[in-house]
Amino acid sequence: MGGDSVPTAGGVVAEPVRVRRLTDQEGQKLQQIVRRGSISSVRCRRAMMLLASAGGNRVPVIAQLVQADEDTVRDVIHRFNEICLACLDPRWAGGRPRLLSDDDEDFVIQAATTRPTTLGQPFTRWSIRKLAAYLRRVHGRIIRIGQEALRCLLLRRGITFQRTPLRQFTLANSNHPNHTVQTRALHRYLHWRNANARHPDVLAAQRKERARIRSEKGIRWGGRPLAPAA
Repeated sequence: MGGDSVPTAGGVVAEPVRVRRLTDQEGQKLQQIVRRGSISSVRCRRAMMLLASAGGNRVPVIAQLVQADEDTVRDVIHRFNEICLACLDPRWAGGRPRLLSDDDEDFVIQAATTRPTTLGQPFTRWSIRKLAAYLRRVHGRIIRIGQEALRCLLLRRGITFQRTPLRQFTLANSNHPNHTVQTRALHRYLHWRNANARHPDVLAAQRKERARIRSEKGIRWGGRPLAPAA
């Protein structure tokens, strides 16, 4: 008899615990979490439980697969059947009290969505490491949060840090009042230049740049002086 079959009071064996039929969207979401991995190992393991159950595996097999207790697997399956994908997010109870209040979390989000230079930082883009270091040094406020906890908080609030291409960059040493406007203007110029490679203005700019390079006092890229002309 399967280990996930539960006898009732009347001695009748109940149906094995299994997930309901997944929708296409639910199946794709669960596969995405497992395939890409997740910031939360709990979400990833629960997604594996649900996919394994949807594939016809019984509770003891799933518990062995994810190295979890059988009762935990049953609870996750029951929760999914009740509240769908919301069961992936753990509802912790008890334990150590929160280190950050709601106001502290709002302050973290405000800092993360503010340009670093506005806050007096010598760089133009946040990273998890830089933001965590900045929060520890904020005057008049104690924000103690590790990089992993910070990453989870930002993800929960829908904020991600990612390196972006040309459309998002800012020019070094630029004093333009609006970098977004500056970037758009640069984009328009690049599109125009690429479409008009033989335009007289483009050719004149290229000749001027070549002349500037030749006038670099005989210094080549590697820093070695050019051989004197014969």
